[in-house]
Amino acid sequence: MKKSIFMPLTATPFRRTEEYREIPPQNPALAGYIRCFWGSDAPFAKKDSQAFSTMVIPDACADIIYSIDHTKRAILGRFCGVSDASFISRENPPPGHVVSTFGIRFYAWTACAFSVDSLKGAQDGSCDVSSKFQWLDRLLRPLLLEKHSLRERARIAEELLLTQSGQMRQNHVIRDAADAILLHRGALTAADLARECFISGRQLERLFHEYIGVTPKKLCNLVRYQYLWNEILTNPRFDVLDAVCRYGYADQSHLCLKDLSH
Repeated sequence: MKKSIFMPLTATPFRRTEEYREIPPQNPALAGYIRCFWGSDAPFAKKDSQAFSTMVIPDACADIIYSIDHTKRAILGRFCGVSDASFISRENPPPGHVVSTFGIRFYAWTACAFSVDSLKGAQDGSCDVSSKFQWLDRLLRPLLLEKHSLRERARIAEELLLTQSGQMRQNHVIRDAADAILLHRGALTAADLARECFISGRQLERLFHEYIGVTPKKLCNLVRYQYLWNEILTNPRFDVLDAVCRYGYADQSHLCLKDLSH
């Protein structure tokens, strides 16, 4: 898969704390599959009973997330599918425990390349990481208590993911559809996307459920939302009326209702 020009951002893209940092993949072979590795720089002591709260917005990505309690030597690993709504994520490890987090953020259409099972029904859901990525969990989980820094963990995860490069679950229709969605910045109808991929709408939807876990229409909307969010954050001259035309909205109310409401 060619390197993606898509750079989805979180609700707080400039956040850099001991609890959260991002590292892009270092190997070009993974750049089109992995948005970033993320987590805490190193294990740290939880100081009080207050829960960690994070605003999560739709980013057209899917994540493997490991929450590590070094005091108990316990690891919770989960796979979080593509989300189409904003929500508050809360974690509340016991006060005084030394904890850390490690995550692998895939683009919505690339998580399937490393999974051992269908992603059908994964939208807005969370499951044990071993149910979808058993091979990776078996190899990576034991190392998370040995390797403490985010950079070390990212390096090991890259090495493991690269070992699967010859066994990826690939589908050329999904690849072509993702390229088309990015080319149009999400401003495509499901019918237009099916025509670009030379496939029926029903077949395209079935493949999307199998390999991504969302409908073609939903993914187009999420990608469009992320392009819009990028522009709001990075363009000091952002104009909502220009954005209406550029991203294919019916009018300003349609843009605000469909996307900014996230």
